[in-house]
Amino acid sequence: MYVDIQFVCFNTFALLYRSNMQKATNASINATSNKSLSVIIKVCVVVPLFCIFFFCIVVMLHIFASHRQFLETSRYILFASMIINDTLQVMFSVLLFLLDVAQVKVALGLCFPLLFISTATFRNTPFILATMSLERYVAIFYPLQRPAAWCSDRIWIIILVLWLLSCMFPMTEYSIGQRDPALNTFFTPVFCRIASVNPSPIQALFRTAVNVLCFAVVAVIIILTYVRILLETWKMRQDKVSVSKATHTVLLHGFQLLLCMLAFTMPITEVLIVLRADWPPEHIAFFNYFCFILIPRFLSPLIYGFRDQSFKSYIGKSFICYPNKVESSVRGQMKDLFPS
Repeated sequence: MYVDIQFVCFNTFALLYRSNMQKATNASINATSNKSLSVIIKVCVVVPLFCIFFFCIVVMLHIFASHRQFLETSRYILFASMIINDTLQVMFSVLLFLLDVAQVKVALGLCFPLLFISTATFRNTPFILATMSLERYVAIFYPLQRPAAWCSDRIWIIILVLWLLSCMFPMTEYSIGQRDPALNTFFTPVFCRIASVNPSPIQALFRTAVNVLCFAVVAVIIILTYVRILLETWKMRQDKVSVSKATHTVLLHGFQLLLCMLAFTMPITEVLIVLRADWPPEHIAFFNYFCFILIPRFLSPLIYGFRDQSFKSYIGKSFICYPNKVESSVRGQMKDLFPS
């Protein structure tokens, strides 16, 4: 009798244990499937959007390189520089995003260049916007006595200086602070994130201070040039159209700077999302990345390019002429195959 009771108790315990293990396994499978579905959705949102953005950028760069009037105008050269800079920033940002969602570790020697280029291009955008505003200022107030540095054949020197300045800050950031002892070689596999590579509080403080300083200086430059041009608009009775266009252009640069500065609102949005919604940390990180880093970088060059009348007209011609070219080439092939 005692043996039967013991046998029944053992069977009951085994069934309970097996049931709990099955529930835990099912919960683990459901969590894994939900996570995989979330990753697929994120990738399907980011990658097609990047392809559309890249296609538009290629069209605008082709227009810039194909017409001499753009190659000989300082404003359009700076605009092309901004397009290339933002394309690099978006490209490396999307690459880092794909590595992160796939949980892929890369060698530290490969991670450093990715983070370096992403950080340098992020800081270079406001510098280019400030330079474009100053170029409009010089074009309005010194149309005949324009300094040599602002001419189309010398503007490349200013662009080079901007790139050197934007690269100097991440180089300084990586050289200060204590390094993680685990990251002792360039072949150490790591998750390619700033928090993993630069864990030092000194580096985080330096990065924050540089971002605030750069964006504050650029904001002051854009505001002062906008106010100065606006005041000149009220004074000048001649050529009011060009001054008005310059005013709108500088105002657009301020809007583009505001789009870039949305990246600094991420800590605030994280707190608001945590208080109002029970989202996992990876969902919050993707929401901030998509809304405050990716979308502003997509919109900034596209808004400027499609707003400019010259670029807009050539873009329209490119899209209209392309189907005609395809149709004419198809007709030529058909004539070759079926000659009359």
